[in-house]
Amino acid sequence: MAVRSGGPGKAVGRTMMRMIVWLYRRTGGRVGGSMRGAPVLLITSTGRRSGQPWTTPVIYQADGDGWVVIASNAGSTRHPAWWLNLRASPEATIEIGRDTYPVTAHKVDDDERARLWQKMVAVYPGYDGYTKKTSRQIPVVRLDRR
Repeated sequence: MAVRSGGPGKAVGRTMMRMIVWLYRRTGGRVGGSMRGAPVLLITSTGRRSGQPWTTPVIYQADGDGWVVIASNAGSTRHPAWWLNLRASPEATIEIGRDTYPVTAHKVDDDERARLWQKMVAVYPGYDGYTKKTSRQIPVVRLDRR
């Protein structure tokens, strides 16, 4: 019998993620629309290997006419799959409450990164702790309306 990589923990995580996304959509973000007091959006990207849509809840902040998210993966040494998907195919959709927006994602440059990093840490201080857990530079990603 073949065993999928990642073991049962990965399957449980995916099931939990699907439940959060379902609740977010069902309630217009009243359930799942915040994490530790920070606002959450749903981002749907195209899987770089599967070609299938994947939806992930992510903490965000509005910035001008776009939105900012952090590809922290909780300080893991690996980038989150949603960011790898966006690097391969930057067009995505986001949901904020019941509103849906087509967006294009890009990693911000160093000057913009410093400003936006502080903006994100203000709503979720855990990001600073994540930098101590990993040697990679955690990407700051801007989502601009298409």
